[in-house]
Amino acid sequence: MTHTDRQVTAALVTLIMLQATMLSALYAGIRPHPPVATPLFGIAPFLGAAMSVAVSAVIAQPVATATGRCLALLAAVMALVSFGPHKFFDAQFALIWPAVVLGQLAAIVIFVRVYGGLRADRSAVPAPSAGAGTL
Repeated sequence: MTHTDRQVTAALVTLIMLQATMLSALYAGIRPHPPVATPLFGIAPFLGAAMSVAVSAVIAQPVATATGRCLALLAAVMALVSFGPHKFFDAQFALIWPAVVLGQLAAIVIFVRVYGGLRADRSAVPAPSAGAGTL
């Protein structure tokens, strides 16, 4: 496992732990907790799906494989639903700021490292030679 893989895995585990904590707070009724429902979907099923995607990204190697990269990016986007910049305007921001800031930092690490991995993959692929395929 490379250093970049470890960083992305650590960021994914951070998101998993933050989301598991929010889900636990929801079930226990400990404030501040996320709302039971949002206008478009139920928050508990969404958090479960987001954690599942993040775990799948860890298993699929988040930098080394295309599947892992896609899952890692999806996990980061799904986490930003809970911890994105819009939370700075939330009435409870003073109570949730550590989770919001840490969630955003973890998502940034994932975006930067996965994008960096894609760039490295593209530069490692040799360009086809001009005479390739001719007799």
